[in-house]
Amino acid sequence: MASSSSSSLLFLLLLPLVAAQTYHWGSCPTPMLQPNFTLQQYMGHWYEIEKLPASFEKGKCIEADYAVRPDGTIQVLNKLLYKGKVTTAEGTAVVIDPREPARLGVSFSHFSPYVPYLVLSTDYSGLSAVYSCTNVLNIFYIDYAWILSRSRFPPPESVASAKQLLSGEGVEVCGMKPTDQMGCPDV
Repeated sequence: MASSSSSSLLFLLLLPLVAAQTYHWGSCPTPMLQPNFTLQQYMGHWYEIEKLPASFEKGKCIEADYAVRPDGTIQVLNKLLYKGKVTTAEGTAVVIDPREPARLGVSFSHFSPYVPYLVLSTDYSGLSAVYSCTNVLNIFYIDYAWILSRSRFPPPESVASAKQLLSGEGVEVCGMKPTDQMGCPDV
């Protein structure tokens, strides 16, 4: 086991990698997933309503489209508006274990591994609470959380309920930030 000073030095060396992310000491929590998750119902268009800060998401009007490809993988198409320009990122999602279809892996590069995409809760037609967490050397973890909606402006009580669910699963929601969905073009 590494000494405290070695762990601190390692953390300082890794700090630039986790800037603008949400990180915590220890290991990732293990939240409950959406029971009886149906992937086909989840497909389609979602708007990002709130999130834990992520360095790869800068801008406003953030939205995602999910579609099953003929090979069974899922096309992930994220769009956002940043400095007046629409930016897109295309990735691939896969179901990690067919016995747990709400546990997906997502990658936005052929060279990067799949990262967790856990659907903790969804009603398929309104709101979804999604979580991702990666352990780093079993010293600390980086996590992400998103509240997604089928509409740009869901009822505030639905968003509060999703945050309460995330919190109940060990996700620190106090750092969540709303995503600006005002004045968005159809991107």
